[in-house]
Amino acid sequence: MSSPILRLSGVSRQYGSGATAVTALSGIDLEVARGELVAVMGASGSGKSTLLAIAGGLATPTSGEVVVEGEYLSDLSPAQLAALRRRSLGFVFQDFNLIPTLTALENVTLPLELDGFGGRVARRAGRDALASVGLGERPGAYPDELSGGQQQRVAIARAVVGSRRLILADEPTGALDTVTGDQVLRMLRTRVDAGAAAILVTHEARHAAWADRVVSLRDGRIVDETRRDAPESLLAGTRP
Repeated sequence: MSSPILRLSGVSRQYGSGATAVTALSGIDLEVARGELVAVMGASGSGKSTLLAIAGGLATPTSGEVVVEGEYLSDLSPAQLAALRRRSLGFVFQDFNLIPTLTALENVTLPLELDGFGGRVARRAGRDALASVGLGERPGAYPDELSGGQQQRVAIARAVVGSRRLILADEPTGALDTVTGDQVLRMLRTRVDAGAAAILVTHEARHAAWADRVVSLRDGRIVDETRRDAPESLLAGTRP
């Protein structure tokens, strides 16, 4: 296994203080390497989404360290953190988060343009990303002209455009039918096999079967970790 793209060391997150304090995460240690897809499972309220937000620099841990490609997030200024997210991190959310007034291509290229890429370079990269998710013929379509599955593909193209090396996906198939959901997971798996690292938050073992490793959370703590190639790693469903 290569050196980790993402490393969480002793990460905890607490909301509030005193008697009303709520601990969302407690002492999380987690590494994700290049070419590795890690599924994070757990009941509602177990800390899955909080872990993803902290891994992507969208939330700050109460204690512990988060390192992305050798960069300690706690050492970065807000501007530096925003730049790291634009260049290295791709987010895929269940509700797509596409801008309705922008075309598919414009949604995909927006992070590159915000990072200073020229329009021609950004559009070329955006078209390549759309083609990689099977939407190369729909660059001018607006979100409301696309199906839910197609919108999610646009969201994935936006997450992987350019040289993004860490993809964070929070229940990306929750609003999709089984066939479309499997297509989305296959695209994510393909990107990881090409050298990215990814975390997939899911509550379904069938989806976790696409991962190389499954991490289980309970009450903000890692309570189990299973590699897919281990004899005990049989899940409810098989990786296609």
